Amino acid sequence: MRPPACRTPTLCARPTSPWPAASASTPRSCRPRCRKISSRSDRQPLSEPGPPPAPVRPADPVLLVGAGLVGLACAWQLQRRGHPVLLVDPAIDGPPAVDAGSWAALGVLMAQVFHRSSGRGWRLRQRSHALWPQWLAALEAEGHGVARRAGLLLLASSADELARQQRLAAERQRRGVPLDLWSAERLQGLRPQLPAAALGGLHSPSDGQLDPGQAMAALLASARAGGLNVLSEAACRLERTGHGAGGGWRLIGSTGSRVEAPWLVLCAGVATAALLERLGHSLPMEPVLGQALELELEDGLEEGLDSLPAWSRPPGGWPGAVLWRGINLVPRPDLPGGRRCWLGATLEPGHLADPAALRDLRGWAGADLGWLSRATVIRAWQGQRCRPCRQPAPVLEVLEPGLVVASGHYRNGVLLAPATAEWVAERIAAGRGA
Repeated sequence: MRPPACRTPTLCARPTSPWPAASASTPRSCRPRCRKISSRSDRQPLSEPGPPPAPVRPADPVLLVGAGLVGLACAWQLQRRGHPVLLVDPAIDGPPAVDAGSWAALGVLMAQVFHRSSGRGWRLRQRSHALWPQWLAALEAEGHGVARRAGLLLLASSADELARQQRLAAERQRRGVPLDLWSAERLQGLRPQLPAAALGGLHSPSDGQLDPGQAMAALLASARAGGLNVLSEAACRLERTGHGAGGGWRLIGSTGSRVEAPWLVLCAGVATAALLERLGHSLPMEPVLGQALELELEDGLEEGLDSLPAWSRPPGGWPGAVLWRGINLVPRPDLPGGRRCWLGATLEPGHLADPAALRDLRGWAGADLGWLSRATVIRAWQGQRCRPCRQPAPVLEVLEPGLVVASGHYRNGVLLAPATAEWVAERIAAGRGA
């Protein structure tokens, strides 16, 4: 009996192409090898067959649209699992788009202080909370460091908010999760001074903050070192081909490029809705603009101390990022000068920035702190978060065979990126259709 003929892969990379294309002239090096039946006299007798070798199936190529943090996380994870990945984004080799949602993020990771204790949102947060340390360690082992700081302090501005914090702390303690309630007196002892109106606080030592820009740069550099393909174009149209294990998809770029793969993953934020509409899928998304500031505190903030702000030194320093009335203040002693912090971000439905929202942000939502008002604005930036209109964030769905949506993370793209990437990779590995 003759062995079965080798099947040529649907896609195989060529040196002259940014992405593989189906072709009869597939290079020999890309073809799967057939196992030959031995003709030696000492081969195993047919009457005593050994266990057949496990079939080795090459990982399917994947088209991935969107190079924000979630898209880069998905590309990195898929590539580490052996999938050839083509990442499509017009800004991948240049400055970020002005409306890029990842650039509105400050990177605050709120997993343990999430107000729910069950459901999909809770599970995603807990999974990402476990994965981020592993990811950061893997990136650092390759020489791609990401600045991060543990600790998160939520301030209560009302009696109702204080009561919610107390209930959450009690519930988490029953689960063995360390959350500590801080009294107003304890808060008043911290330096620099916190808002005097704070009635108390909830401290989570295992939550924290990481630099989203550095995380994106690290994921991209690591993926490129592993052979990531990129296409610096906007995705204009998607078409079904019906070929491949997933479902078969063709992407037409803004300059006319046409690329195909069995699987297509959309991490394109607000642009996801328009791409899906042509395919007959209604998935409305709305932009929510966020403005943020980088400030530098004055030299010699605390009398009798050196030039570094007191939040950098225990025991009186801040225990990490601080949230007050929905706005985060993130100490960044790792930035030049050691006296900088990030403040943000606003929540402004739509595309246009509101000057009044920026003024409220600059004052940390009425915190009335002299040291903050005297700080110098180093830079200001903004981005558009993507929020689903008729369902909870994020949207994680396989809409039809080979078409995966991982978008609409709203304010939690940084936190949920690892769990999202794992979910996408597992769906593709399982070959799951709609």
